[in-house]
Amino acid sequence: MNVKPNSLHHSDVTTMLHPYTDARTHEAQGPVIMDRAKGIHMWDTEGRQYIDGLAGLWSVAVGYGEDRLRAAANAQMEKLPYSHIFAHKSHEPAITLSQKLVDMTPANLTRTFFTSSGSEANDTVVKLVWYMNNAMGRPKKKKFLARTKGYHGITVASGSLTGLPGNHRDFDLPAIPVHHLTCPHHYRFGQEGESEADFCARLIAEVEEVIEREGPDTIAAFIGEPLMGAGGVMPPPEGYWQGVEALCRKHDILMVADEVICGFGRLGSRFGCEHYGFTPDIMTLSKQLTSSYMPLAAVLFSEEIYAPVADNSHGIGTFGHGYTASGHPVACAVGLENLAIIEERDLVGNAAKQGVAFQKGLRDLAGHDHVGEVRGTGLIAAVELVADKATRRPFDPAGKVGMKAAAIAAEEGLITRALGDTLALCPPLVVTGDDVAQIVQRMTRTIERTHDWIATTAPA
Repeated sequence: MNVKPNSLHHSDVTTMLHPYTDARTHEAQGPVIMDRAKGIHMWDTEGRQYIDGLAGLWSVAVGYGEDRLRAAANAQMEKLPYSHIFAHKSHEPAITLSQKLVDMTPANLTRTFFTSSGSEANDTVVKLVWYMNNAMGRPKKKKFLARTKGYHGITVASGSLTGLPGNHRDFDLPAIPVHHLTCPHHYRFGQEGESEADFCARLIAEVEEVIEREGPDTIAAFIGEPLMGAGGVMPPPEGYWQGVEALCRKHDILMVADEVICGFGRLGSRFGCEHYGFTPDIMTLSKQLTSSYMPLAAVLFSEEIYAPVADNSHGIGTFGHGYTASGHPVACAVGLENLAIIEERDLVGNAAKQGVAFQKGLRDLAGHDHVGEVRGTGLIAAVELVADKATRRPFDPAGKVGMKAAAIAAEEGLITRALGDTLALCPPLVVTGDDVAQIVQRMTRTIERTHDWIATTAPA
């Protein structure tokens, strides 16, 4: 890479280690440096404009440059820029946001614990559930059920729950007792000739078999994203969540809904659990909670979980868990204003309305030779590219075509995310009909150009 000494590019490649990045490749090609953003658009330092088709990282619900969020942060900075909530301390933004979240989530979720990220939230879930079961005299009930290709974060505990090889390899994960079940994606994991209904039945039978084999008295919780996000944007088959919930209730296993991506309207419903019709005992929230203007996440849980935890904290003298920024007043103030905007502008309704054209426009790409499947719900979707459409054969090596397609999309002025050879889209909830049309047009050109590149380079 030919860059000037003391430039931003030079400082980046000589001082930073980037997440989810091949460090040596990054040294060679350098970063795309984003400079400013407004609405659904971003500009880099070279002046190129993009539609942010991924809403940051699945998260900028209200779009960029929202004056009300800046004002909320400024006002809180002036009044109380920081105060912790350890040891009987509290402050108005955390209290008010906690009440707001309890009011808007399912009725059984009555308690809130704040963290700064979804990873920390799911890490907290593990510790919370272990603490609860120890308090209840159930020291063996510690195992988690998760899914292959599920994503729950990158801490030691939440990274163990995640079911993606890249998050485990050479990190010595999983490091907690977790069993990863079959990914509920019929297109990729269904057997030859197996209907989606039969696929769903097989997955539910697998859950029951694992519970019976491991012993219900050893399994603490089942965790899942209502719609799987970072693993490839995969909606579950019809009836899947009802089958899982029935087994969890039968065997006294907690249900954890990881709503970090799905929550606050992404699917055209407030929460993914509502969209798919199940009631979790624990819910984790982040990303669209503040539109990622500030780092904030929350764990919502039931009174049945709170009661033994509270009793045990009284017996021990403390609930020995928390973060310096738990319930940060500026983050909570921004979260409250962000949720007000989502409600006032009916962005959940907008996601449902614009999601119809968004999904239809992208599904029109299914006729292209190397498009294996187009899938999604509301304002989240994915286009999976395959070497052979008839047999669903993936490209070898995996990921090369996806990275090229994402690069072509950027050239077309559209930010996507390559998940292997799947391109993911997840635009801000504020998109208009014209915005959706632009996204579909740019994605169409991306697929056409990728097809031409495949024909030329024959990566399959």
